[in-house]
Amino acid sequence: MMIREAAALLPRLWRSFGKLGERGPADGPPLMVIPGFLATDRTTLGLQRALAKAGYRVTGWGMGLSTGVQADTLDRIVARIERFGRGRPVLLLGWSLGGIYAREAAKRRPDLVEKVITLGSPFSGDRRNNNVWRLYEMVAGHPVDDPPIKTDVAEKPPVPTLAVWSRRDGIVAVSAARGRKNESDRQVELDCTHMGFAVSGNCYPRIVELVRSF
Repeated sequence: MMIREAAALLPRLWRSFGKLGERGPADGPPLMVIPGFLATDRTTLGLQRALAKAGYRVTGWGMGLSTGVQADTLDRIVARIERFGRGRPVLLLGWSLGGIYAREAAKRRPDLVEKVITLGSPFSGDRRNNNVWRLYEMVAGHPVDDPPIKTDVAEKPPVPTLAVWSRRDGIVAVSAARGRKNESDRQVELDCTHMGFAVSGNCYPRIVELVRSF
């Protein structure tokens, strides 16, 4: 499965080239894409472009490489959301670990967040219910189930929350990404790999459709 995930990523690296920063109509609904573990805004640049083309004012998280939870991670994300929104609530679209950040940011400052959509994010159940937890601990420097920010990640944020998951996800278990009924407002299956959520042009139209309809 890990080989399949890598194969899904490599041929699409060309989508990571281009200028970073805000894109899309200046008056479009503000939307922030938060990347997954060991990913950057360049990894999600193709998805950002698709959302901008659909009429959203889009930005990445602007925090470089995602290397795991640090004590100030959520404070920095919340500050970034507040600056980007300019008084308007922001739709947060988080891929993998980025989805957990999005949910937690919405819990801290629901006044800044319109909705949260997670893509293959392991927010439910055992924190080791994925194939990269050992790598995460090595890079982040703390146990995956004992991060420096103490919170119940499975608790639903006080804003509308959609969990998108895939049976073909080779990184995160279905149960972890789909979660229980009380942990999100809606759960939708998408047919793609874990990397495909962020880098597959075939997935972008469906993700845009979900963002629009939720």
